[in-house]
Amino acid sequence: GETTVGVRLELDHLAPSRVGTSVAATAVLEEVAGRRLDFAVAARDGSRLVARGRVTRAVVDRASFLERAGA
Repeated sequence: GETTVGVRLELDHLAPSRVGTSVAATAVLEEVAGRRLDFAVAARDGSRLVARGRVTRAVVDRASFLERAGA
């Protein structure tokens, strides 16, 4: 009965990628603090790091969230 919602996104764009290039993204859960989940994220164009940052999500009750969101 729970889901997660985005709370914060910080992303540094470090390098360009050519149009049509495949970019792989990763997210690693680094910390759980109560209902808060903090992830380290990165994007790579081959072996080259093109972006990195952090994503924070919060665990919420799905039904309550959908009700408040008007869904």
